[in-house]
Amino acid sequence: MNTIMLRSALGIAGLAFGAGVVAGPQTFDTTTASTPTPSTAAASTTSADPATAAATAPAEKPDMGEPDMGTLIPHGTQGEQSRIDLGDEQTGNVKAIIEATKKAGMDERAAVVAIGTSLQESKLENLGHLGARNDHDSQGLFQQRPSSGWGTVEQITDPEYSTTAFLKGLKQVEGWQELPLTEAAQKVQVSAYPFHYAQWETQAADLVAEHWTS
Repeated sequence: MNTIMLRSALGIAGLAFGAGVVAGPQTFDTTTASTPTPSTAAASTTSADPATAAATAPAEKPDMGEPDMGTLIPHGTQGEQSRIDLGDEQTGNVKAIIEATKKAGMDERAAVVAIGTSLQESKLENLGHLGARNDHDSQGLFQQRPSSGWGTVEQITDPEYSTTAFLKGLKQVEGWQELPLTEAAQKVQVSAYPFHYAQWETQAADLVAEHWTS
């Protein structure tokens, strides 16, 4: 990867979100019965038929489930898709990217872009310097370069830091949400092979669907 980024672009931004569920008021049929007193309610609960009790029990909170593919791949895939088997270390890096994405206040689609980018750059392996096989001084999950201002070697080989740095760059891409994955990734990475990111979109989306709520 051949990237020119200013060191000042690497600040970490985080947002926290909260959500709650409020139940509606309980109602009674006043034409046939009065509102039960606590003692009456307790007695009716213990004497009720089990099937009736089960039918009137409070409903459980609905399972929100995995993110849907329309959210994860809103623009469809471009070109033939690739897939690799992941080991424990790579799966751990997937989870680290997802957690860093949440801390940055970004959504599932941002995690898809980040994971797809890392699949292309390092196959989700936190690579150190590869010697003669290295692309300049590129290292880490996103093959970021210390000489281009991404951070120190220690920083860019830390999954949380390197993901946050990538997402900081992604945030600066105007309208990145409206771009196919390969275009959004390329705006940040400035790769010599700008269309290679496209092949990982399906696997990246599958990984986010599997691990976003785990």
